Amino acid sequence: HLGTVLRVRLEKPILPGRTSTFELEFEGQVPVQIRRSGRDNADGIAYSMTQWYPKVAAYDDRGWHADPYVAREFYGEWGDYDVRITLDSSFTVAATGVLQNAVTIGRGYDTGGKALKKQSGERWTWHFLAEDVHDFAWAADPDYVHTTAQVPDGPLLHFFHQPDGATDEAWAQLPAYMVRSFQYMSAHFGRYPWPQFSFVQGGDGGMEYPMLTLITGGRRLGSLVGVSVHESVHSWYYGVLASNEGQYPWMDEGMTEYASSKVMQQLFPREGDPHAGAFRSYEALARSDRHEPMSLHADHFSTNFAYGVTAYSKGELMVHQLAPVIGERTVMDGLRRYWNACAFEHPRPVDLERSMEKASGLELDWYYDEWMNTVRELDYGIAAVMGREGATRIVLRREGEMLMPVDLAVELRSGEVQRWHVPLSLTLGAKAPGSEEFDFTVLPAWQWTDPEYAIQLPFALGDIVRVEVDPDARTADLDRSNNAVVLDGASGFARP
Repeated sequence: HLGTVLRVRLEKPILPGRTSTFELEFEGQVPVQIRRSGRDNADGIAYSMTQWYPKVAAYDDRGWHADPYVAREFYGEWGDYDVRITLDSSFTVAATGVLQNAVTIGRGYDTGGKALKKQSGERWTWHFLAEDVHDFAWAADPDYVHTTAQVPDGPLLHFFHQPDGATDEAWAQLPAYMVRSFQYMSAHFGRYPWPQFSFVQGGDGGMEYPMLTLITGGRRLGSLVGVSVHESVHSWYYGVLASNEGQYPWMDEGMTEYASSKVMQQLFPREGDPHAGAFRSYEALARSDRHEPMSLHADHFSTNFAYGVTAYSKGELMVHQLAPVIGERTVMDGLRRYWNACAFEHPRPVDLERSMEKASGLELDWYYDEWMNTVRELDYGIAAVMGREGATRIVLRREGEMLMPVDLAVELRSGEVQRWHVPLSLTLGAKAPGSEEFDFTVLPAWQWTDPEYAIQLPFALGDIVRVEVDPDARTADLDRSNNAVVLDGASGFARP
């Protein structure tokens, strides 16, 4: 073996479509909580059992992916797990999968209307089955309170927490929020495919596993709901799509953040862009000297700061920033296409790109190449606004290196706001009418080799109050000081 990687030498190759059976006996000592796994965590949870068994490395057309686990990302192959856990009868167990012997256990599990026949003796065996999952986690504690909530036409949700008086009310309110979260996700992003999901106090922070998440306690309602939404939404991206998170961490974390922001906006409606936090985090990274490309392997970022912002926030912006390119409605259509085409397929970035291209009819390779493989910065601004014979000429300027189509809004003194879209020539088209929640007029394409673009509008200069680029702040423009111009009705504007 090489560190934590065990290499098995086969007597003969396993050919495509053939099988081989491995029998492996192993022993291990459960450590005091180390990051995501162990015993006696800070909350006093007895066992948080993750990364606890020898797991077969994923194999694809790039070969074996036997990356040692360093507490970041996962990549595994789906399978069916038949697991029996035997331990002291005082413990209540939460696990990936469906409990098969609930009638001999009770403890809040559904017995299917059958009379409870509890096991005798000081040690009980819990039998779980989980189909089409790529990992198995479990937790156990003698003080767990176990409740359930049924998602209409969806999974049964389980909740396990240790009562402490201070956060019991938050855990009591959590089921109603999670039912709504699962309903929203299934309606907008793809149907959750498994029969159950468990929210379990344990581990550290919050961590996703198939059909289960471990969450630390001591949280007020907002924090508890927020981490529960994020970790359960991982089921769609970590669980069903299951990209190689080591190679493409943003395909799990970033897309989970994008969908989670949508869910949280539904649960706690508020004014403004639900993705604004991602831009603020990205801006902090871009202005630092630690910015590295998204294409870097998760384990190889120089700093945790760069890894975290790149995987989570820049990954979220990867999707969100497509809205001004192809339209918000088209983005959602593209995400559903992506789900339908790539569920249980280990997709790569090109699969997401193709789904968005099919939804929009546009070429998007330029966008993915620049956003993933470079650290180029985006900055578009207004260079000039000038009156000319009853019309107004507006000159836009690309100040940064990154390319992008441009949305433009013009506010008239009448109070009317008109919007235009300037497509980028590389898209070979423009976002379609009806792809946004607002109406807009498409202008001729901006040739990507030109640093400036001029527009002639049929309004006198005196009729215009304000001109603004990216009026909805949906792009990662790092200098918004040049995005808007307010006119006094008499004179034009020219930026040096």
